[in-house]
Amino acid sequence: MSTPVGNRRALLEVVAVAATLATTLVVSPGAAPALAATTADGFASVDALGQNGTTGGAGGAVVTAATTAQFLDYIARPEPLVLQVRGTITLPTGTTDGMHNVASDKTIVGLGTDARLVGGGLNIGVPVNDKVTTPPADAVHNVIIRNLALSGATDDLINVQMFSHHIWIDHNDFSNGDDGAVDIKRGSDFVTVSWNRFHDHDKTLLLGHDDDNGAQDIGRLRVTYHHNYFDASDQRNPRVRFAETVHVYNNYYRDNSYGVASTMNSGVVLEGNYFFSVNNPGRVDFSGALGRMVARDNILVDCNHEIEVRGSVVEPRTYYPYSLDRAADVPAIVPAGAGTGRI
Repeated sequence: MSTPVGNRRALLEVVAVAATLATTLVVSPGAAPALAATTADGFASVDALGQNGTTGGAGGAVVTAATTAQFLDYIARPEPLVLQVRGTITLPTGTTDGMHNVASDKTIVGLGTDARLVGGGLNIGVPVNDKVTTPPADAVHNVIIRNLALSGATDDLINVQMFSHHIWIDHNDFSNGDDGAVDIKRGSDFVTVSWNRFHDHDKTLLLGHDDDNGAQDIGRLRVTYHHNYFDASDQRNPRVRFAETVHVYNNYYRDNSYGVASTMNSGVVLEGNYFFSVNNPGRVDFSGALGRMVARDNILVDCNHEIEVRGSVVEPRTYYPYSLDRAADVPAIVPAGAGTGRI
């Protein structure tokens, strides 16, 4: 259950201790997870839709892009590829508003600590078609994006759409996009967003296109968000429509206007998170029809409202096994492990 807002003195002491630990990653025995998993977990690990987990470009050639032309060529190729990104790649705006399509069976991974994509974003999905209400044969699938700093996009930093599935977005740094940091919508499914840092950004994570898109989204949009650092990212962390189950666990929220909003009868399990100075940590009465939320073992410090709960939600363990870190350890573990330069 959530810790009462009024019990602040003891919890502020936890924050002070956690801040000291964050630089060394000294945590209680058994608390430290594998900071850089080699395989996808959460919903991206589930065997479904003809795909056994998320393996990206495994088995394909390993190539390196150090120029814009190389990068755009490799991400569009039809065959499996492990694409290593070296240095800064500037994505042009052109006629695409800076969004560039990624084909199936790709691993895109930054080399070292300074791999960056700037000026544009990545689109994972076929073109939008409102008349398509079941996964098309050419749905984009099996994509991994890791160890990249993405910033300055004129639209989204990453957009996942049109029934794309088995996507793993892990250990990245997201900032200063014009719209979403990672938007997942229009029937996309089996996605994990893990160990990322979101900062200097407003509308962080959209899950579900709009209130009229139930035909594509109901029964899909199964997403796991874990061990992400919402570092003063203002809102939509995430903002959810129609999806069930959405699993939000062991994330660190610091200085946000709101954490999670569940609407349009979506179902969210919110557990083991740490909220510090968040106006509304979790909401089900937000905009549009009410959502559903189950909350357990979260810690709230200097928050203005409690987490709103409503109804029941299909448990994540129905789909995959997982282990929780203690919520009290999250302020140490997550800032020390999230973002680039950790894998």
